[in-house]
Amino acid sequence: MSNQTTAARGKVPFIQKVSFGTGHFVLNLLPGALSIFSFFLLTAFGMDPFLAGLLGGLPRLFDAITDPIMGFISDNTSSKWGRRRPYIFVGAILSGILFALLWQLNPENSQMYNFWYFLIFSMIFLIGNTMFATPLIGLGYEMTSDYNERTRLMAFSQTIGQFAWMIVPWFWVLIANPNIFETQAIGVRQLSIVVGGICMVLGLLPAIFCRGIDASNMENRKEINFKSMFSNLKDLIEGIKQVAKNKPFMKLCGATFLVFNGFQLVASFSYFIIVFYMFNGDYGSAGNWPAWFSTVTAFVTAFMVIPVISWLANKYGKRNAFIISTVISIAGYILKWWGFDPSNPWLLFMPIPLMAFGVGGLFTLMMSMTADVCDLDELDNGMPRKEGTFGAIYWWMVKLGQALALVLGGLVLKLVGFDQNVAVQTAETMTNLRIADIVIPVITAALAIWVMWSYDLSEDRAKEIKTILVERRGEL
Repeated sequence: MSNQTTAARGKVPFIQKVSFGTGHFVLNLLPGALSIFSFFLLTAFGMDPFLAGLLGGLPRLFDAITDPIMGFISDNTSSKWGRRRPYIFVGAILSGILFALLWQLNPENSQMYNFWYFLIFSMIFLIGNTMFATPLIGLGYEMTSDYNERTRLMAFSQTIGQFAWMIVPWFWVLIANPNIFETQAIGVRQLSIVVGGICMVLGLLPAIFCRGIDASNMENRKEINFKSMFSNLKDLIEGIKQVAKNKPFMKLCGATFLVFNGFQLVASFSYFIIVFYMFNGDYGSAGNWPAWFSTVTAFVTAFMVIPVISWLANKYGKRNAFIISTVISIAGYILKWWGFDPSNPWLLFMPIPLMAFGVGGLFTLMMSMTADVCDLDELDNGMPRKEGTFGAIYWWMVKLGQALALVLGGLVLKLVGFDQNVAVQTAETMTNLRIADIVIPVITAALAIWVMWSYDLSEDRAKEIKTILVERRGEL
């Protein structure tokens, strides 16, 4: 339990919190929009489902390689603007422009032309996005060294980030509305320009206003140039090995993989249950209920759940707050059995306040705890600090979970007997789907609690490490 107040020098100014939060809005808006827009590869641009699947999977493999490299580069960069901010600035511009260019497809082009165009620009877009995202995550870990202020910073940024998920579900509605866009293809092309422009402008704010640790006297940083490329690769691998030996961090990664993978695996099931169970396959009757379900979930997460989680972490510690929030989310998942009621669609929203504690608590707490883990790594391995590398590996686990969820989600649908070619599913299929929708995230959440039960980087230990590091650096 925390009984200490945050020293003035440990507090993050409000303008920096807002700017860091807008960065997280971009981090959520880009993948959210990418997910929605990708559906229209099939309907608007006539892409073969197999090729569309490749376009979803191949760039993720490339992304898994670029993240640790970018983390290493930003950890070892030396500039008058800091280690992270130059990359965030350039990455924000590239991310916005390349996202818009990525979707300038034309259904009149051949399928293979659109396939290669999208694949090549996906790779280029991911380079720009990695240049923005990985240093931004690393910057957040070093914006304050205070144990509790880290949680408040991450809670604030996650709250702003949830605004993206309030908006994203409605892209589907906008693009598919013939009264707004003449065709779906036109809708995708024009809306992608709007999304890219917003992300570019808001993504620049953390580069301009946020401040990280003073790295001017940081020792042992490697030279980043073409001559040192091979020695840098060796250092990168050594840094990854050091990170992998950090037991508290591996627990954070394991718990994140379990909770987020369980959530993502069944994320699309709610849509199918609403349409095929509650409205018997009638998309017209289902209307905007799926979009409202997602939007309300994001709203509750931002304004109800995250503030409670921040309070729990301050009062009972981050590990205990994670366990409490995950238990609450399990109760929410179970409550979905009664929430999806064909006779009363409004009951859809009943499980949300409890269910939202899962992912809402996950990223608020895990990002705060990763910042603590970076201090432990400095204690064990010295300089340079590796916030970028830790952030890259952590989010690589998140992306791995997303990729597996895409594969396993389709497998589960097949196992329960779901037939996408019929409007009315069998009663047995819908019952099995509803059971899977509950059981899968409950099991993964319970396993995550088990993983985190022995997490031992407490507040007292974190503050003890901080004191040692301050003395070692010769700081006041």
